[in-house]
Amino acid sequence: MAATPVWSVDPRTGKRLDQVAVEATAQDVDAAVRAAHAARAALADRTARIAFLRTAADRLDAAADRVVAAADAETALGAARLTGELARTTYQLREFADAVEEGAYLDVRIDRADPALTPPRPELRRYKVPLGVAAVYAASNFPLAFSVPGGDTASALAAGCPVVVKAHPDHPATSELCADLLRRAAVETGLPAEVVGLVHGFDAGLELIRHPLVAAAGFTGSIRGGRALFDAAAARPVPIPFHGELGSLNPVVVTPAAAAERAEEIGAGLAGSVTLGMGQFCVKPGLVLVPEGADGDRLAAAFAKAVGDTGPGVLLDLRMRENFLAGVRERASLPGVTAPVAAGAAGEHGVGAGYLSVPARHLAAEGPHELLLEECFGPVTVLARYADQAEATAVLTRLPGNLSATLQLSAAETAGGEGPAADLVAQVTALAGRIVVNGWPTGVAVAPAQHHGGPYPAATSHSTSVGGTAVERWLRPVAYQSVPDALLPAELREANPLGLPRRVDGRPEAS
Repeated sequence: MAATPVWSVDPRTGKRLDQVAVEATAQDVDAAVRAAHAARAALADRTARIAFLRTAADRLDAAADRVVAAADAETALGAARLTGELARTTYQLREFADAVEEGAYLDVRIDRADPALTPPRPELRRYKVPLGVAAVYAASNFPLAFSVPGGDTASALAAGCPVVVKAHPDHPATSELCADLLRRAAVETGLPAEVVGLVHGFDAGLELIRHPLVAAAGFTGSIRGGRALFDAAAARPVPIPFHGELGSLNPVVVTPAAAAERAEEIGAGLAGSVTLGMGQFCVKPGLVLVPEGADGDRLAAAFAKAVGDTGPGVLLDLRMRENFLAGVRERASLPGVTAPVAAGAAGEHGVGAGYLSVPARHLAAEGPHELLLEECFGPVTVLARYADQAEATAVLTRLPGNLSATLQLSAAETAGGEGPAADLVAQVTALAGRIVVNGWPTGVAVAPAQHHGGPYPAATSHSTSVGGTAVERWLRPVAYQSVPDALLPAELREANPLGLPRRVDGRPEAS
């Protein structure tokens, strides 16, 4: 049987560029996973791991022109956007190297024996160990930061887990280039190239999640695709953790006081967030609760102007374009829904941004308007005009889990510590993993306190895929009870030869 070719395609024209690979067979996936599994011992060397992550960042930076050109040719995201994304990618690689060097991610805890307690306590020493080979499923909309060299890969490698990446079909050439740079960095720092594997093809993705040597998986993509893999991970003879980021509506609530205070500013800011990257961000605002009345009208007018001034663009692939156009048509046909600025086709391959408007009461009960509470990937959002706070609350109670929720509040509302604004914060906290006040959710900072996840279907676990704590997804704790010092891992020995931060008897150990 002939191998199935993998083509690089220009989304601006729909034309094939080059054949860059072939789809992996079951035997290819098995070979990649087994090679990664064999590389675990080498990756356990903490010093080499730190050097590898930093060298990988250096190699990507040195090849910036090639990487950005390859990614732009396959995604049409533009050189400026991709240059920033590459900087984010290399920054997070270096941040994870720093985290490994500092060592707090191991969460070393020592409780000394205390026979006077009731019941008596034995000596216990606890830290975290890597799970094993991690399967990473690359995202379509971030060919760098959430793909082959992205946060899932970087955090898994930082934890000491070799990675096999299932490349996204929208950017296979970029994936091959980045994988080659990572492997070169591994060899340069004394590690096997196989600490990073790469496979292509839909069937390869299924083979990967089912492979008995794969110990955990990370995914960024659609609810349908992520749920299929999540179910496959759970159905294995030995189920594995599946950390999936699946989909999100990312609601925004504009209070009447905020609309009265700065309607035009909010409208312009909202347009920038909705149309950023042609609406292909996982935290794009997809539902905006705007008060009825003159102030809400001013906000909608400013939003409409800014959206209307946004030029057409190209989505990541033809399938996404077709899904976007069909999704907009279906939503616009619902009773009571209008399209003040119609989103739709722009030329043979492009799309134009727009928005839909609907009375919020239509969303407060079951019915066909529930479609408006589902993500529509692309440059469109829904403005739901609400009559009072009770109506807005009724809509919020019907929302599924989200990555983010945004509140636009007035200066007076932000100054108070209680009242309706505090109630709103509490309400959206139940809905989302990140709460934004007087800002916009697009732009997820790589920072230790960041959380990029949320209640299902935003994510399938309670972990984050962005920030330093993302490393925790690839680790499991082990406690050693009454184990002689000579037999303990170096991380837990009394002399602390690695100089790790530790908690002893519940308190931070003095350095």
